[in-house]
Amino acid sequence: MKTVSNYDKYPCVRVTGCAEDCLTGWPVITKEIDSRIRQLGKPAATIVVECYQGVHEAEIVSAFAAQFPDAAIMRASESMLPENVIQAFFHPDVTDDELFGYMTRHRIDRYFDLQKVAAARERLRTRRQDVAIVIGVGAAYLWPDADVLLYADMARWEIQQRFRRNEVGNVGMNNPDERASLQYKRAFFTDWRICDRFKKSVMKRLDYVLDTNRPGQPGMITRALFEEGLAQAVRQPFRLAPFFDPGPWGGQWLKEVCDLDREAVNFAWGFDCVPEENSLLLAFAHLRFELPAIDLVFAHPAELLGVPVYGRFGDEFPIRFDFLDTMQGGNLSLQVHPLTEYIQETFGMRYTQDESYYLLDAADDAAVYLGLKEGTDPEQMLSALKDAQQSGQFDAEQFVGKYPVKKHDHVLIPGGTVHCSGNNSVVLEISATPFIFTFKLWDWGRTGLDGRPRPINIAHAEKVIQWERTESWVRRELVNRVEKVAEGDGWTEERTGLHEQEFIETRRHWFTRPVLH
Repeated sequence: MKTVSNYDKYPCVRVTGCAEDCLTGWPVITKEIDSRIRQLGKPAATIVVECYQGVHEAEIVSAFAAQFPDAAIMRASESMLPENVIQAFFHPDVTDDELFGYMTRHRIDRYFDLQKVAAARERLRTRRQDVAIVIGVGAAYLWPDADVLLYADMARWEIQQRFRRNEVGNVGMNNPDERASLQYKRAFFTDWRICDRFKKSVMKRLDYVLDTNRPGQPGMITRALFEEGLAQAVRQPFRLAPFFDPGPWGGQWLKEVCDLDREAVNFAWGFDCVPEENSLLLAFAHLRFELPAIDLVFAHPAELLGVPVYGRFGDEFPIRFDFLDTMQGGNLSLQVHPLTEYIQETFGMRYTQDESYYLLDAADDAAVYLGLKEGTDPEQMLSALKDAQQSGQFDAEQFVGKYPVKKHDHVLIPGGTVHCSGNNSVVLEISATPFIFTFKLWDWGRTGLDGRPRPINIAHAEKVIQWERTESWVRRELVNRVEKVAEGDGWTEERTGLHEQEFIETRRHWFTRPVLH
């Protein structure tokens, strides 16, 4: 490609009209907390630093011990249940499955030993030190009456990197050396659900928020600044901070268009807006503050989503979008997503992963696999898929429809539809948010980047495949269902996607002159 990238990898929401600024560095941060304690004028004060899963708690302990050398410092983890008890209790949610669990219904207290909690609270009440500091996941549960309450926040993408570097474990678990995918699964189904519930319960009581995404480079803002930043973000267009990841089928397009590391083997995914995973960057007077984008959803759900969407989905952002790059790469795995009733009953998720592929770029041989061939026999196809796990051979085109695609084509993919993107294309994947629930049928005989076979999920898939979605139905229902909505001087607006089985609508604007939206 011979273009200069204009893709902004660090989009910020500039927060204006604030006299305060972000504080950076542990000496500055802990000095501010010391000053706040002195202003209270209490003979005994307790500082509570509540942490999201994945935060380097030892770094915080060290920083506060340096500023408050005579303080009593207590780790919340010391009052938790033994690891084997936590593991056994959450096993019904974590399960033995390599990929899937059940969305936990539990809360922060389930990590803790009530006798240890009572003893810890008594030690805090009867301590001799002027200052006590409680730090960790559940610190604000252990001591809910903080004189100064900080929240050490963390974006999930950075947590995943820490899993991969074997730096952190799950809540209550000493498992930093466990395979990162298993740590991620435990976090997705239990830790993050519980931490999010607890975060929402303490957001209105916070005094400060900590940005702990960069080891050794913390930032801190007051709750007033945190709330003002989110309030300004929700009133304007904004982007999230994107992140990128390689994959076994990844391509080379994102490197050029998004100006990424040319030495990397490939980039398969460009996650541009997955609010549960991406960060939101707030730019204050001189410094930038990073926080999980989900904080904005929690703080302003109705304003952000609109009342009808909020009423249907609650404080979740139900749509995500990302890039799938197979240019000079390979096919995605042949896959299917669950039906709504299946995802609810089997995994405890309220809605399913409906999606669509919008073709941002495509080579002459680009194609999408979608639906089934006319007359496909379910037993024959399932038998061939199961045999392929041993033989390494599966003729996808014998059973699955394959459609040539070009730039600006749009393909709709409601749950239950067998599909995958082929090589030599770039897809803007517009999807419902529950992205982990992908049932792979066939992965073209390859391994993941870690050298391990990627898990195949035929047992789940065979329960949700909609066998009637054959070529005639696919052409009629799913491929380029474009409808003109409006037009004017130099512009046309089209609806390119809203299948009756999906809640995702997309609009496309063509224009030949500057137009006002």
